Amino acid sequence: ADLVEDSEKALAAMIEKSPKLQSFKDKSFGYAVFPKITKAGLGIGGAAGSGVVYQGNETVGSSKLKQASFGLQAGGQQYSEVIFFENKTAFDHFTNGNLKFDAQASAVAITAGASIDVAYKNGVAVFTYALGGLMYEASIGGQHFSYKKQ
Repeated sequence: ADLVEDSEKALAAMIEKSPKLQSFKDKSFGYAVFPKITKAGLGIGGAAGSGVVYQGNETVGSSKLKQASFGLQAGGQQYSEVIFFENKTAFDHFTNGNLKFDAQASAVAITAGASIDVAYKNGVAVFTYALGGLMYEASIGGQHFSYKKQ
């Protein structure tokens, strides 16, 4: 119950910061919200977080995110992430545990005045919102997800 509440608050905060996200939410087949992902690294890094998966506006399950990264990085941060699924195929790909972001994958960082006019890539659009911390590295490459139906 706390995770659902935290996810709804995180998505509301992201939409407040960037109102265009509302249209992604309204038009998507489904979406996953990770209210707090903690990431840290010094050469080798990692990130983890738990989230809620929605189809329409209904909660349909939960998800865990794990990420490993290597390379030039130092520091730590916490951020929220939302993944919108354009269609049933992309949603099924996620819920079947097949969604993984490769090393080149990136998200749109929601900041004051950020342009979020992005198209879906392979049926998926990803947005992040920094909650705090400082880290030299901002990719989502290497993220893996698990899904558990409600």
